[in-house]
Amino acid sequence: MANPHAVMVPCPTPGHINPMLHLAKLLHSRGFHITFVVTQYNHQCLLSSGAPDPLLGFPRVDSFRVETIPDGLPMSGRKGMQYIADLEASLRSESIFHLRELMARLGRSPGVPAVTCVVGALMSAALQVADELGVPKVLFWTTSACGFMGTLQCEELIRRGYVPLKDESCLTNGYLETELDWIPGMIRGIRLRDITRFIRTTDPEDPMLEFERKEAEAGHGAWGVVLNTFEELEADVLAALRRIFPRVYTLGPLSLLMNRSAHSPSRSIRLSLWKEDTECLAWLDGRETSSVLYVNFGSITVLTSQQLVEFALGLANSGHPFLWVIRPDLVAGESATLPESVLEETAGRGFLTSWCPQEEVLAHPSVGGFLTHGGWNSMLESILNGVPMLCWPFFAEQPTNCRYACKEWGVAMEIEGDVQRGQVEGLVREMMGGPKGNEMRRNTIKWKERAEEAAKCNGSSHRNMERFVLDLVGEASS
Repeated sequence: MANPHAVMVPCPTPGHINPMLHLAKLLHSRGFHITFVVTQYNHQCLLSSGAPDPLLGFPRVDSFRVETIPDGLPMSGRKGMQYIADLEASLRSESIFHLRELMARLGRSPGVPAVTCVVGALMSAALQVADELGVPKVLFWTTSACGFMGTLQCEELIRRGYVPLKDESCLTNGYLETELDWIPGMIRGIRLRDITRFIRTTDPEDPMLEFERKEAEAGHGAWGVVLNTFEELEADVLAALRRIFPRVYTLGPLSLLMNRSAHSPSRSIRLSLWKEDTECLAWLDGRETSSVLYVNFGSITVLTSQQLVEFALGLANSGHPFLWVIRPDLVAGESATLPESVLEETAGRGFLTSWCPQEEVLAHPSVGGFLTHGGWNSMLESILNGVPMLCWPFFAEQPTNCRYACKEWGVAMEIEGDVQRGQVEGLVREMMGGPKGNEMRRNTIKWKERAEEAAKCNGSSHRNMERFVLDLVGEASS
């Protein structure tokens, strides 16, 4: 019998590509033929950023192939949140046709085994194609389990009249503090403001809300749902999700599971769409243990020029050394330039860069805290390195991640509302040396140890990975 063949289709942003690549690596190490699908634009970015070859760092073997499809947008002029909205609209309208053509091409390719399953991450078109082929369709929801459960409530929030907001005043008049005590498995005190940020709209046909809602709902028709989390971290939510979906596989943290797997001895692979600056690692070498605050708002977050200034002044006034990733497009419509006074005051204790190898930075002994947007990959990486967090959620399920990190896991504090320099200064000082910061550090180390246990042989994530593979192979042979 030919090897099972999984077609892996991530939403074309870094936060989805990297965990999908880890899952692909794990399946490949267990005998799967892998077709990994990226957009033509992202493939060019990967090659330009220094990815070693078109196979993205994998050995040159026929059983792991990278295929490209168009995303329907021009190759230039891709900046800001409008690009993300345009990308999601284009994916909804066009990706189905390109994926059908790809499947047909795979079917004609000599030596390529028949496709036996399709795995999609925020790519419901991929799941639709799986239906057309008559093979199992797997939804890989790359966020937290609590983020997934929150997003699944969009339909119910609309039905109950919470969404859309009646007017703009709901953003500031306390309406978002409304508690939602009816969501299965969620912690007490979860509020409207803690659900996906896409619900903060007055438009009943808001395209981002519609995209997120439909992608989550696609899980109801999936053969199985994969989550990049571990049982011990989100037990109550996972129990509730298993009452909704017949098969839920927790395989996280995927990067750790990949590193620990007896089948996959190679280190974690992380792809970057931008060239990484490794000089920051040498700068960190000269700092004291746990003395540096690492600041990175991810690949999508956009600040106003005033927010950039408030963060800069807060960091400067805190007195702590910091390593700050400032993407060229971090500020909406403007260049991300810090005030000259901040540059002068922090000379020698502040290191600015446009992008960096985040996993290596968080693993560096001099890093003692992480100021983050609260993206799920960043949160897992921070936990895995025992680094507590300050969260300033911006996008999608990041408010849910933040609420759990602060109130359930005890590993973070939130910068609430529009950023103010005084709040930033105070929270940085508390995290880097105060009683609350020390408590958060102990909690983060506790969760790090539990994550490591989950990824060990016979740990929960390891067992779930073996079950996932057996179930998929069994389905393909039935």
